[in-house]
Amino acid sequence: MELKTKLFGTTPEGAEITKFTITNDKGIIASFINFGAIISSVKVPDRNGEIEEITLGFDTLEEYISDVWFFGATIGRYANRIEKGRFTLDGVEYQLAQNSPPSHLHGGYKGFNKLVWIPDTDVKEDAIGVMFSCLSADGEEGYPGNLSVQVAFTLNNQNELIIQYRAETDKSTAVNLTNHTYWNLKGVGLGNTLNHELTLHADHYIPTDDDRIPTGEIKGVFNTPMDFTHPTKIGARIDRIKGGGYNHTYVINKEEGSLGLVARVREPESERGMEVHTTEPGIHLYSGHFLDNYRAAGGIILNRCDGLCLEAQHYPNSVNRPQFPSTILRPGELYRQTTIHRFSTA
Repeated sequence: MELKTKLFGTTPEGAEITKFTITNDKGIIASFINFGAIISSVKVPDRNGEIEEITLGFDTLEEYISDVWFFGATIGRYANRIEKGRFTLDGVEYQLAQNSPPSHLHGGYKGFNKLVWIPDTDVKEDAIGVMFSCLSADGEEGYPGNLSVQVAFTLNNQNELIIQYRAETDKSTAVNLTNHTYWNLKGVGLGNTLNHELTLHADHYIPTDDDRIPTGEIKGVFNTPMDFTHPTKIGARIDRIKGGGYNHTYVINKEEGSLGLVARVREPESERGMEVHTTEPGIHLYSGHFLDNYRAAGGIILNRCDGLCLEAQHYPNSVNRPQFPSTILRPGELYRQTTIHRFSTA
């Protein structure tokens, strides 16, 4: 195991941003920056030992600052959408930023993906962790309470990238954190993800309206284009999905709060595979179909479905849907979440 650090850039406000790069004994290389608590790179060997970049990212800090697609970012305070940017808690209505009109999306105009986090490291013989912490102030983007947040990224010799979240508040608030990495197991720049084979341990999904706000229903996936209960290529039925691709939250088949397997992805040419395990009740599948002539690291031009997101989280707009698992955090409580990405070749 090896950890390297270097200056990645300086924000317009003068904050220095550091890039942390961890290499495990199996040849996996993962990099993180303390701007946005971002996974900036993951490189994984294929069946022949050839290492390729499998996440979408940028070469410069300036590109991350201006990014609108949340490449690799920690998302908060609230992942996904909140209807009309509004919710009521303990009799008080809170109006949030409507940065994706008419909704609130991924924490607002300046969500956690645009914050400078305080970094720390934890080096062990068979695992190295990079921890980021920040304080989201009371009233930030309209949210109540001072929220203290920690995100830890750990790469180990079991080829696992572990993401652990913790948060505490001094006033009741809404919290729903996730990571927005785009994956391409074939290798970025070598083709799109439509041939990736996906399995989801989810028999149901959350239908949404034209603004991508949940209708309140939970629908079964069987005999629909939403069904990934068996290995299915992303592109097999994507043309039957309204809106041009997948942008849906699935209900995971597991006990609430338990750590369980939710997804398997396999790229048949390279034979790279990835499992996703999480304690969250939902997984949001985004097929990257809005990517269009977007410049990424190495000057690569990204287009439709060149990256795939699997975002472990609570359901969208849960704060306005009491029948959904709660996203309310109160003083004295500890928000905790774990998501594991396990890489393989087979």
